[in-house]
Amino acid sequence: MATPDFVLDLRRKIGTDPLPLVGVTAVVFRDEKVLLGRRSDNGALTPITGIVDPGEEPADAAVRETLEEAGVVCRVERLAWVHQLPRVVYGHGDQVDYLDLVFRCAWVSGDPYPADGEMTEVGWYDLDALPSLEHSDMRRRIALAIGEDDVARFEGGR
Repeated sequence: MATPDFVLDLRRKIGTDPLPLVGVTAVVFRDEKVLLGRRSDNGALTPITGIVDPGEEPADAAVRETLEEAGVVCRVERLAWVHQLPRVVYGHGDQVDYLDLVFRCAWVSGDPYPADGEMTEVGWYDLDALPSLEHSDMRRRIALAIGEDDVARFEGGR
């Protein structure tokens, strides 16, 4: 996974201190299937994920990441979930606090393939026979995106 230049620039200033970033998850549906890929960094099967670039609209980031990682064009239908992920500490010491925005997306065109090397495999999976996912919150992201007219879920606010 290539680290975006803006993150590298910030890291030169703050070192490994916690860095708040906005991430997106694109849960892309086509008929009764969902787009999943196996990440090249940790082998986990997940929907498409990525980081929002400075000044970029989050929904645009979900569309961009889907094209970059899977070669699939999608359109965002709605926001499904807003949640803070537990702090991530990478092997080299960098700490990141991701605010994740989960979007329900619809397939527009393209056959999935591992387009930029961030995924080792990408494909459509039947919703009623999903394989085991290594991260339990990925299954929740998919579940919250399934409802076509559901309102977005927000964590916290207690």
